[in-house]
Amino acid sequence: MTTILITGGTGLVGNALTRVLLSKGYSVIVLTRQKDKQSTVPNLSYAHWDIDNKVIDEQAFAQVTHIIHLAGAGVADERWTKKRKQEIIDSRVKSGQLLVQSLKAIPNKVQSFISASAIGWYGADLEVPNPNPFKEDDKPANDFLGRACQLWEESTKPVGEMGKRLAHIRIGIVLSKNGGALKEFIKPQKFGVAAILGNGKQIISWIHIDDLVNIFITAIENETIQGTYNAVAPNPVSNKELTIALAKARAKFYILFIFLLFY
Repeated sequence: MTTILITGGTGLVGNALTRVLLSKGYSVIVLTRQKDKQSTVPNLSYAHWDIDNKVIDEQAFAQVTHIIHLAGAGVADERWTKKRKQEIIDSRVKSGQLLVQSLKAIPNKVQSFISASAIGWYGADLEVPNPNPFKEDDKPANDFLGRACQLWEESTKPVGEMGKRLAHIRIGIVLSKNGGALKEFIKPQKFGVAAILGNGKQIISWIHIDDLVNIFITAIENETIQGTYNAVAPNPVSNKELTIALAKARAKFYILFIFLLFY
């Protein structure tokens, strides 16, 4: 049985990905900071790791054939203080470095390493349609997210130098009814309000969670996939367009108000 090791397996994407992998007959090991965590789900198990102390379950690591690296502190979960920015970077870079060190030190049969990244690499997309859309070989933006994504990807770059297949998936705004960004978009709509931020022209490159999960699975199963890929829907929308579309989809018997919140 093919065994997949997932970091960040308890997050929004990790949970959805784990469910689909198990349904397809894969065995899944989720790395967790909790010691001795047990699973009652067939073919799902947990293994301990400690990023700060550079500890990982060697026995579990030796079993896996593919790694999906999703771990990282939530970018939108807290205000960006200097401390939080460092946490965002360290959670990605240090975890990637630990996986690389483990691949070097622990005898293993890992064939591919699929790592999450983000379209924050590119900076803001200013217009739709964009006559010059971003491409995977564009340089990183000269801002915090651009630099964070660059360090994130660089932390796992040595995997490819080991002769293992390496792919980076730059993810857009993930839409899921189970949480994430969509929850924030629709929160005001519970009161019959669709809140459009600023001038509403901010561009949102989005992806449905089902499509994202399938991208990761395809990256495992298709041995030709390596390098960098953008994981977004082909048609980005403005904040205004998305907000109104969501409101129309959810509206039934209440009056829809659109507010422009300038700041």
